[in-house]
Amino acid sequence: MLQAPQFDPVALRLGPLAIHWYGLMYLLAFALVYLLGRYRINRGQGGNLTAKDLEDLIFYSVLGVVLGGRLGYVLFYKPGYYLSHPLEIAFLWEGGMSFHGGLIGVILVMLLFARKKGVSFFTISDFIAPLIPLGLGAGRMGNFINGELWGRPSTVSWAMVFPQSGDNLPRHPSQLYELGLEGLVLFVILWWFSSKPRPTGQVSALFLMGYGAFRFLVEFTREPDNFLGLLAGGMSMGQWLSLPMFLAGLALFVFTARRSSRQP
Repeated sequence: MLQAPQFDPVALRLGPLAIHWYGLMYLLAFALVYLLGRYRINRGQGGNLTAKDLEDLIFYSVLGVVLGGRLGYVLFYKPGYYLSHPLEIAFLWEGGMSFHGGLIGVILVMLLFARKKGVSFFTISDFIAPLIPLGLGAGRMGNFINGELWGRPSTVSWAMVFPQSGDNLPRHPSQLYELGLEGLVLFVILWWFSSKPRPTGQVSALFLMGYGAFRFLVEFTREPDNFLGLLAGGMSMGQWLSLPMFLAGLALFVFTARRSSRQP
């Protein structure tokens, strides 16, 4: 059994200004997307996209992540509460973001951007998909530093006690599992897969399948939200949101493979 390290959630104080680790992880995430995106563009893997296009995409994706992530949390996790307290929807500093909602926000941004550029949506999404996992990993590191989203009680030798849980039980460090799978492993898979020409849409499909599968599996070790618990079928909300994501990716992968095989 291990003791989870206790970090001050504030990384730096500049007078009255407090810079939190979690905010720094968001900045790191978008910095990684930018650097990896510039690398792919310089290697000729960005199609007709320019560095300016990448900067515009990141700027608007920040808005998509924040607005989509917050609204997704409101609608998926606490609709009743926020219906009674609508002003608190804007209280971002109190926490409460949903990856799946953020993904929907980014998808909407890419749809609008693709329409503006006059290219297909999947041309944009295939370029962006390999850039995302390391940013997700940075976000999970932020969760670990904050001592939040801890795992279920466990007797494995690497189980950790998270004082924030209030019960001193050794638990799975599920944040680190997600960092490893959704961040590092998914990045390696997508970076390798996208390094060679693929049918349009397949890189996006692989991202949906990979994230959906990894998140579904890690949820077996992650403590369900105490205000929701386990839902139908003994699955968590994260699993119910990840299952259609995986199935959509699988359907898209099969469809694009068949369409490619029929083309001369």
